[in-house]
Amino acid sequence: MSSTPRTPSGLDPAIAARLKRSADGLVPAIAQQYDTGEVLMLGWMDDEALHRTLTTGRCTYWSRSRNEYWVKGDTSGHVQHVKSVALDCDADTLLVKVDQVGAACHTGARTCFDADVLLPVSE
Repeated sequence: MSSTPRTPSGLDPAIAARLKRSADGLVPAIAQQYDTGEVLMLGWMDDEALHRTLTTGRCTYWSRSRNEYWVKGDTSGHVQHVKSVALDCDADTLLVKVDQVGAACHTGARTCFDADVLLPVSE
């Protein structure tokens, strides 16, 4: 079963034309704390989620498990205020620099990347 979003998008056609999407029509979006560089989480955006993110200043993602849009922090209070959005060199990944309020991870952790370090930094 496909989780492809079906909502028409208000995304600028020039931006939409540049995006390289997955088979489901999605682009991975990495959320990074704008002032520290801390990588917070990975979410998925389609054209409409990106449009909403760019126009509202709040991160909107497409939930593949729930098949719906979700604005980070609407239920948890852990809001992501968008500072900048960049497209990588291959146009297949977004980097969203945010000011994260509270935890970014659904587990309540600050970041989704703290719990399972496979190779620690060596000094």
